[in-house]
Amino acid sequence: MVGSGMFSSREVIHDPFKAWKSMVFPTKLAGYAAFSLFCTIASISFVCYAAFSTYSLRCPECHRMISHQKVSDADISPAYEKTNISHILFGIGGSAKTWQKRRYYTELWWKPNVSRGFVWLDEEPHKNVTWPETLPPFKVSGDTSRFNYTCWYGKRSAIRIARIVKESFELGLDNVRWFVMGDDDTVFFTENLINVLAKYDHNQMYYIGGNSESVEQDVIHSYTMAYGGGGYAISYPLAAELVRVLDGCIDRYAHFFGSDQKVQGCLSEIGVPVTKELGFHQVDIRGNPYGLLAAHPLAPLVSLHHLDYVESIFPNRTQIDSLKTLIRAYETDPNRALQHSFCYDLRRNWSVSVSWGYSVQLYPSLETAKILETALRTFRTWRSWSDKPFTFNTRPVSTDRCKKPILYFLDRVERLGSGQTLTTYKKYEYQRGMECDRVEYAPALAVGSFNVSASNFDPDLWKKAPRRQCCEIINGEDGVDTVIQVKIRGCNRFQSVTPP
Repeated sequence: MVGSGMFSSREVIHDPFKAWKSMVFPTKLAGYAAFSLFCTIASISFVCYAAFSTYSLRCPECHRMISHQKVSDADISPAYEKTNISHILFGIGGSAKTWQKRRYYTELWWKPNVSRGFVWLDEEPHKNVTWPETLPPFKVSGDTSRFNYTCWYGKRSAIRIARIVKESFELGLDNVRWFVMGDDDTVFFTENLINVLAKYDHNQMYYIGGNSESVEQDVIHSYTMAYGGGGYAISYPLAAELVRVLDGCIDRYAHFFGSDQKVQGCLSEIGVPVTKELGFHQVDIRGNPYGLLAAHPLAPLVSLHHLDYVESIFPNRTQIDSLKTLIRAYETDPNRALQHSFCYDLRRNWSVSVSWGYSVQLYPSLETAKILETALRTFRTWRSWSDKPFTFNTRPVSTDRCKKPILYFLDRVERLGSGQTLTTYKKYEYQRGMECDRVEYAPALAVGSFNVSASNFDPDLWKKAPRRQCCEIINGEDGVDTVIQVKIRGCNRFQSVTPP
């Protein structure tokens, strides 16, 4: 049976001594508090600290109960199982009418017999439809006709999708720490999702996700909401609380447009705010997403949404083929996917910006770090197709073709052994007349590709203070270079990209 309290009976699976702990815990806690008080009164700092620390190690539950601090998987005893894919239950909102067109997005990231979860449909698929084993199993959502929905420009399906977390919880599946919601056109990068969730104590009430990229969307809907298409995660204890009040909330917030709004309204009543992670991407933009992806924030890539509404992320390819290319790089080094680095060639006064696994930009000029880290505005806002505002800094694409960067896109990725990768980026072939015809621009135009070497990105770096990694250009012989070698590495102490 599924418990409704903070700690479920399912956790006995992870700790065979839990029953024993529950009997001795009160005694330990009382002894722990008394011993702490004794140390304070006696003021024997060193001795008390040593003994206090030893007792804390013997009773980690006592320490967490008294300190009320958040605990990540890394802080828990080595015998405790680290969060992995088996602890996540996915709930994917879909429709029987659109699933056949959108199923290819889910098929990109779903791992049969590894991933856990369901596609929740509004009705049974047509009897002639064969459900492939490469897809998550489906379930049909319960009847929602009893609920009110008064948003004149929305769809009642928002009620059904809002209840996916409740219906998923009520399945009573074992060993679930996180309920992760997404749409049928959401692509998850599950290794990075796991690393993000592992930072948080799943025994606490957490609601994790990201906002819309377009300010107009956040103003209309909410800044305090995790947008559902970008995906959001709810810890088991919070889901237990949410399930208790969700149906009542749905009627109280009948005027809300979306399922994610309704869920957030309920969580607001519980008192749990959204914990924002920058790797969840709603992709509330129109046009070409290049600028957004080529200047990714310093965070692991977790999700991409709305991919039917933007141009292909790689030129001259379908969106699905583009995503397959990106995923090949991601699978080679998950934590480095789309991570941004830039460096300078002072011999030729060039600036190079690398979005690992995606693109390289070559500027035949020295550009400041502030410019290079700012996204090119190759896209427009979601609702009004305006050129601003967004929730992150952007810069316009110059109308002067001699001030635009030369673009290179991922062509090949390979492992070199010893935790090393090599990615190759080939020059994007512009239409005739689109390239700068100045003489000083010619050496840059002669560069046909970039080879970028890097060590595998250590996921533990996400637990430290964030810092963009450095890169260096490895110059060849004097003269015209058609292939530029770049090495990405951790920055040295006192190093900055701008030479002193």
